[in-house]
Amino acid sequence: MTASTPPAPEFRDPRLPFAKRVDDLLARLTLDEKTAFLHQFAPAVERLGVAAFRTGQEALHGVAWMGPATVFPQAVGLGATWNEDLVRRVGEAVSREARAMRARDDRVGLNVWSPTVNLLRHPLWGRNEEGYSEDPGLTSAIATAYTRGLRGGHPTYWRTAPVLKHWLAHNNETDRDTSSASVRPRVLHEYDLRAFRETVEAGAVAGVMPAYNLVNGRPNHVSPYLDRQLRTWTRDDLLVCSDAGAPSNLVDSEHYFDTHEEATAAALRAGVDSFTDHGTDSSKIVARVRGALEQGLLTEADVDAAVRRQLSVRFRLGEFDPEHDPHAVTDAEDVAAAFDTPAHRELAREAAEQAVVLLKNDGVLPLAPDARIAVVGLLADECKLDWYSGTLIHRSTPLEGVYERFGAERVSFAEGVDRVRLRTAAGTFLHVLPSDGAADRAAGAEGALDPALLAGRTDLPPLTTDATGTELALVDWGEGLLTLRAPDGRYLSVAEDGFVRASADQPGGWVVQETFRLEPHGDGHLLRHTGTGGHVRVAADGVKVAAPDASAASSTAGAPEVFELVVTERGEDAVARAAAGADVVVVVAGNDPHINGRETEDRTTLRLPAHQERLLRAARAANPETVLALTSAYPYAVDAQALPAVLWTAHGGQAAGTALARVLAGDVSPAGRLPQTWYADDADLPALLDYDVIGSRQTYLYFEGTPLFPFGHGLSYASFAYADLSARVEAGRVSVSFTVTNTGDVTADEVPQLYVRAEDPSVPRPRRELLAHRRITLAPGATADVSFDVPSSALAFWDVALDRWRLEPGPYALLVGASCEDVRLSATVTLDGEPTAPRPVRERGLAAAGFDEQSGTEIVDLTKTTGDAVTPVAGRTGELLYRACDFGAGVGGVTVSVAGEGTVEITLDGGPAPVVLSPDKPTPGPYAYTELRAALAAEGVHDLRIRLRGALRLAHVGFSG
Repeated sequence: MTASTPPAPEFRDPRLPFAKRVDDLLARLTLDEKTAFLHQFAPAVERLGVAAFRTGQEALHGVAWMGPATVFPQAVGLGATWNEDLVRRVGEAVSREARAMRARDDRVGLNVWSPTVNLLRHPLWGRNEEGYSEDPGLTSAIATAYTRGLRGGHPTYWRTAPVLKHWLAHNNETDRDTSSASVRPRVLHEYDLRAFRETVEAGAVAGVMPAYNLVNGRPNHVSPYLDRQLRTWTRDDLLVCSDAGAPSNLVDSEHYFDTHEEATAAALRAGVDSFTDHGTDSSKIVARVRGALEQGLLTEADVDAAVRRQLSVRFRLGEFDPEHDPHAVTDAEDVAAAFDTPAHRELAREAAEQAVVLLKNDGVLPLAPDARIAVVGLLADECKLDWYSGTLIHRSTPLEGVYERFGAERVSFAEGVDRVRLRTAAGTFLHVLPSDGAADRAAGAEGALDPALLAGRTDLPPLTTDATGTELALVDWGEGLLTLRAPDGRYLSVAEDGFVRASADQPGGWVVQETFRLEPHGDGHLLRHTGTGGHVRVAADGVKVAAPDASAASSTAGAPEVFELVVTERGEDAVARAAAGADVVVVVAGNDPHINGRETEDRTTLRLPAHQERLLRAARAANPETVLALTSAYPYAVDAQALPAVLWTAHGGQAAGTALARVLAGDVSPAGRLPQTWYADDADLPALLDYDVIGSRQTYLYFEGTPLFPFGHGLSYASFAYADLSARVEAGRVSVSFTVTNTGDVTADEVPQLYVRAEDPSVPRPRRELLAHRRITLAPGATADVSFDVPSSALAFWDVALDRWRLEPGPYALLVGASCEDVRLSATVTLDGEPTAPRPVRERGLAAAGFDEQSGTEIVDLTKTTGDAVTPVAGRTGELLYRACDFGAGVGGVTVSVAGEGTVEITLDGGPAPVVLSPDKPTPGPYAYTELRAALAAEGVHDLRIRLRGALRLAHVGFSG
């Protein structure tokens, strides 16, 4: 007799719903097995046939870190396309390549940590390149398109599982793991939460990643909004993955908890499901969870909730149904059909073309086909990658693109580097030895789970010195940060052994090892290596970096070298020569995404680096027909008045050069639009850590100055006429229609945009706010009927008096045009809504953070788990204003809930005699609140003002009798 085959467990039965299968598998796991699942690298459970699983695969604009892949334009460039259909197709291509790459390398994950939906509130943010827009609606539209592409269109199985970054209100790298963003309720709901909410509600998001920073005094990794907001927006299980190292930061840098067991338990209970900490070593997180369980800080039910959400994603990815997974890639033929395909290459070019924004054009563009062109600038022959890029398979620089399009015989080139030699005190020069016999290998080609751990090359000879030396190409990327490049194209770099070598293809890495600073010292300069902090010295066995504390005055062999910088050619001289012999000059300027403005480092100014400004001035002086082509991850403040044409594109990926050349030639009419305001001067910017977009009048929504170029701006080689506007309100919806006609003589895209402005608001509302947009293609003379239909609720605002959304009745201006400032048509509609009413403070009191206006305060955590309080900024007196407080028939007393020490002063309508309350002694801690009472006679409706002094937290104000 043969034994009957035991039935397959329910979690293996594809006929059952995922929820039932998840419950079955969860019930079969031991507590130790479930605990191990909480780390990013979840181990296999061999007894159940469950494979190992890794959360996290970077895929912001292509599969990153894991070797060669199609590289699309940076995220901010995809945002500049204003084209959801295009971005969805990019997402599809990226997810198909992720599947194909995983078939060859199981290190490639399918839980992709993309896109980034942090709003581009401040243009000096170092990670500006990762976001889509300063506008929450546009950000959400582009992010939704990308996630739909990443997810795939199958109703059951997902091609990849996208995770949105970084929850919440995260726009600074400066002190990013210890700084707190003070986010008032209106900004929270109308701005920061909105970008996440609309994308999650669209149904193609698997989860979110909390940010490193704190919001209102509480780390995002214990944010109550994960449960109170995020998980109420969808019925799907959402997986919350921590950012790398952030769980440990709760204790180590933020000091928010005393022990790692407390911190881990708090994060898990707040909603974090997967802990990215200590690389592939899960032992510390597992030990912390076990410790929290033993101490009663966690229950097994808490662990189950997190593991259930992780398993839900794994089931959706088809892991347990390989025979039913429509996205499975199983053989070489499938890989070839999904990876680096002709369609993906064409899509990369299309995306790069659509991302180009024509900022100004006095008629010099498009270039004449027989023009003699000088292509100059530090980025003219570069195809730069950023931290979240894959390795290039194909590469196109602006110079190569112009060569290909116009013919090399019509093109001249000058990079504009300063060519220098470095003379030692002994009279010799730094010399780069030939690298004969050394293997040529591209950084990142082999892939890495953590590219921050990739080591520098030590197989090449260190620099030496000799009588003539080597001429080096010096570039100052701003603020004195230099790169030095050898004649063979390799950058000077420092590996772990401390020697200086010409060994890097490009500057890069988590800690960039290819940047230096020249520091004046006596009659020469010290050369400091920024990656290690040490100065360069000359030793018998080669040029190396001295210990950071070595003194130049020391007579020992380890002393730093004092160099004389010998300039053999200024970059502006080469540029001027090339410019003078051309009909038109294209200056390609911008940034290196690994230097001055990147993850971990914010910019300090909107200005172009001085080196590049020198080149631009030289080109313009030699030839007035100078076009500035900015290739950058963020906006610049440039003197556009003096230039006949200016373009901007983000770093455009593998097809960047071809795309730019086709736009310059007029093969493609540019139609990118700015996804964020370009300010004219640093003085227009708020403080980097000021997150109050309303109070500080930030972004196009509130900015009252004159921008260099406004949000939504972008020119074309065609012209367009807008006409026949119709607007109506019915059944809770606002419907707008109009026509757009191409009145030019070339086929071109146009991006009509619909904005709204409340005409008689009771609170400060945006000057105008984007409601809808569409990118359309029109042949010469063609007309398109454009219509938008939006719910009236889209015009609501967060009413702090009611602590909910409210649609205010009254007139609203509907503005149609080509940017937020270029309005072509307008109409006014009147909406019904909920009338403004005074605050019922007698019944409800006042939540301190529910103010209408403030100065000198910040919002902090009421407790470590929930709620907000308000405190004065250190060293300042804080002021809060609550408008239209209704005291009804009258009150006789006031109660304030406070912690700490200091005073609370309360006045009505700015009266001269405040009620002053102060604790007799400091409370035991910042969360130990006490109630203070005083007489306050009031009836009817009044504005109430509160002044806070000292290290005091105000939580609530109540009224009685």
